[in-house]
Amino acid sequence: MTATEPRPVAGQLPISEFRAVVSRIEEEVARVMVGQSEIVRDVLICLIAGGHALLEGVPGLGKTMLVRTLGEALDLDFSRIQFTPDLMPADITGTNILLEDDAGGRQFAFQPGPVFANLVLADEINRATPKTQSALLEAMAERTVTVATAIHPLEEPFFVLATQNPLEMEGTYPLPEAQLDRFFFKLVVPYPSASDLTEILRRTTAPAPPSAMTVADGATIHQMGLLAREVPIASAVTDHVVRLTLATHPDSEEAPDVVRRFVRYGVSPRGAQAIVLGAKIRAIIEGRLNVAYDDIRALAIPALRHRLILNFDAESAGITPDEVLGQIVAAVPE
Repeated sequence: MTATEPRPVAGQLPISEFRAVVSRIEEEVARVMVGQSEIVRDVLICLIAGGHALLEGVPGLGKTMLVRTLGEALDLDFSRIQFTPDLMPADITGTNILLEDDAGGRQFAFQPGPVFANLVLADEINRATPKTQSALLEAMAERTVTVATAIHPLEEPFFVLATQNPLEMEGTYPLPEAQLDRFFFKLVVPYPSASDLTEILRRTTAPAPPSAMTVADGATIHQMGLLAREVPIASAVTDHVVRLTLATHPDSEEAPDVVRRFVRYGVSPRGAQAIVLGAKIRAIIEGRLNVAYDDIRALAIPALRHRLILNFDAESAGITPDEVLGQIVAAVPE
């Protein structure tokens, strides 16, 4: 497949500047974070796509530091919400409070919560109860917050970068399927290698730990997202994404045996949208001007692993969504 470079329209960045901005952000994050280059790249794809990212891993792997470092590298209004079992929905969205004016009159005024920011860190999101977790549903999908009868729009751009501990850890609650589906990617943060751990110890015990400098703003990220949407994708590649998505449904003719045995519900159309949009962004970063099958394969698992609902047989056998998706990707031909 061949493609010509999309011609930038007014307000958009050229392709060369797109790649340069990504490179500068990754360099600044690398000054603070050790390793985890694939995780950083996938989080950047989420931000450029205007989506939200869920980072899962045991405590101490740098999930929160990664999000905070991105907040330093991007000139965005940053807010952090520490999720705990006693956190209430109003602690996230805000609430109406009674104020007295100079004339002695009283009226209700809306006091915005920490969700009213460009970049929201939802730290340990699965430590809060499902009722509190659901406070983010409207904000993540519609970019608005409804309190009483008033609808309050969120300022663009709006990103939620959430961290969570594995569900088998004490004091955690599973995220509702509706909320999981609103995350563009779910990224599993691995444990660092021996060499990375050595470098972590060197940096974190030094007299002055490094920090990131601001290299981009929200308007730049928005322009990058608009440009990425113009990247062409061949009909055959789109058809491959469709067949991958349908293959996750146990009642589909495309479904392999592993899906019929272990999957309760397949992924939603949001999963296919995340693959295609993420693949367009990855193609530009990798130096190509069209979406390739490699882009689809690279992003299928991050885009679908949290949208695949396994049945009891899979849980009892210790089967993970990644294992099922790996077999689906291998079974669906190009």
